[in-house]
Amino acid sequence: MVPVTSTAHNIAITAGSLQEDLTRLEVQKQALERELAAVTAHLGSVQRALSALQALMPEAVSVGAPSSVEPTPAPGVTPADDTTESADETTTTPGHTDSGDDADHVKTYGKLTEQILEYFAQAGDVDVRARDVASALGRDTDSGSINAVRSTLDRLVGSSRVRRAGRGLYRAAKS
Repeated sequence: MVPVTSTAHNIAITAGSLQEDLTRLEVQKQALERELAAVTAHLGSVQRALSALQALMPEAVSVGAPSSVEPTPAPGVTPADDTTESADETTTTPGHTDSGDDADHVKTYGKLTEQILEYFAQAGDVDVRARDVASALGRDTDSGSINAVRSTLDRLVGSSRVRRAGRGLYRAAKS
């Protein structure tokens, strides 16, 4: 027969191990939820951009183009609502009004873009990595948040609002 103190000790060790697993899994769940929110926000912005581009394409070209594809959510996952914090592409470009016209939505950008542009305005003429930008914005908690910053930086490079200074390096665009 096993002594009572040994059994109690084994139970305490098992409970401690399970508590550590629970804490680790809760942190992992939060990181995955943030990453999913970032992917969902990016997906929404890509779908809006594609819709806007398709509206601008001549009718002859868009005949063979695929219609917008609605993703099927994973079991137990509800699609993000555009009014949530994760879909922050609702701010319009300064000087543009929202008249309800689809063309106005082409000129929209989100809170992350504004934060990155503000960061570069303050950073001056220095080379920075995406991870440093994410850290400065408090978005370096997981790979999904850092990748959202990288993706936004790449879009800003494409629109010539930020320059690529080297592999993985970014710099404010010269005014």
